[in-house]
Amino acid sequence: MTSRRGFIKAGGLALFGIGIGGIPTFLSEAVAGIREPGLFQRRKILVCIFQRGAMDGLMAVTPFNDEYLKAARPTLFMSPVKAANEKPLIDLDGNFGLHPSMAAFEQVFREKRMGIVHGIGSPNTTRSHFDAQDYMESGTPFKKGTPSGWLNRAVGLLGHETATPFQAVSLTSSLPRSFYGDNPSLAISNLQDFNIQMRGNQASANMAAKNFEDLYDQTSSELLKNTGKESFEAIKMLQKTDTKNYKPANGAVYPTSSLGNSLKQIAQLIKMNVGLEVAFAESGGWDTHFNQGTDTGIFARNVNDLSDSIMAFWTDMGTLQDDVTVMTMTEFGRTVKQNGTGGTDHGRASCNFILGNDVKGGLVHGKVAPLSVENLEDGRDLAVTTDFRSVFSEVAAKHLKVNDHAQLFPDWNGSTIGVMKS
Repeated sequence: MTSRRGFIKAGGLALFGIGIGGIPTFLSEAVAGIREPGLFQRRKILVCIFQRGAMDGLMAVTPFNDEYLKAARPTLFMSPVKAANEKPLIDLDGNFGLHPSMAAFEQVFREKRMGIVHGIGSPNTTRSHFDAQDYMESGTPFKKGTPSGWLNRAVGLLGHETATPFQAVSLTSSLPRSFYGDNPSLAISNLQDFNIQMRGNQASANMAAKNFEDLYDQTSSELLKNTGKESFEAIKMLQKTDTKNYKPANGAVYPTSSLGNSLKQIAQLIKMNVGLEVAFAESGGWDTHFNQGTDTGIFARNVNDLSDSIMAFWTDMGTLQDDVTVMTMTEFGRTVKQNGTGGTDHGRASCNFILGNDVKGGLVHGKVAPLSVENLEDGRDLAVTTDFRSVFSEVAAKHLKVNDHAQLFPDWNGSTIGVMKS
């Protein structure tokens, strides 16, 4: 007989893994008589956004006093000094300037609720998108075959059991590498049609192959008596919620982009109180080899969507902001020198953004040395001076109270950098 816990951790996930366009009738009937829930103790929520394609951190947050950078980017360099033909950088601290298309971030930076880490990256020197993303999401930059992702391990280290299938949710069409592993996690492409996939979670995949009704028959009495009830309650809540006509709070307006839509749905899950603690979304199009642009063009559109989407989400959170931290990540940065087609090529370090009321904000953390050739990695790239694990582990510790760094990031024994409040 399948144990109640086994059902929750595997069969409960398999419900979503079979790709249904709604909730099976027998499940709807099973939950119909259960009281409306106030089930889940409110906990902290971490929202991670992966910028796939490698963001140019030197254009997002520019060390504008650096004459070497100016010389290396004759048509891409931007300044905080207003020019006739383009918008100026937003001067953050006299040394770094925020791209003008990220103006939405300025207020929370000034309010010291957003911190920026510059010179962040992986100790693995690969410039392969696939490998670098894999290493960052697994959290093991020198081990290719790690079966689990760092966010899945974080879920397992939260220090409490949960019966909700919505504890870790990715608003993507398939499960991201970050969520691979033994702990429950979901990929939901769209709340409106409930199109959910479970690739990457072997336990769930195995259970999905079995007859779900049989599993339910074996475990229903125990499920409805104890912790399984919360799973069914969460499903019931999502089924009954009019996600299509969701109205964001506080006048928040989400971009109609993929990222904007994902963050809007994460906001809905948070407000529904279905037990969400770790959420994941993606932003694509950061591989700017050609015609990168300055205050207009591909890069400007991307950073505008990123910042406007995040700030719409943050505004929508309202009184829930104390519970939420948002962190961006990208696999690597771009070359210091622009190429012959008005773009930048695969580099090493980039920057990331961390937003939350427990963030040591209003600062550009990390170290960026003068961009002279002798200070560049391989004579061409912004050097990685902050291991991404230093930042990810600190955010997990301070916000989620996940303090077992040895399990979260095996083979790493570095130190944190103080991006979170103590």
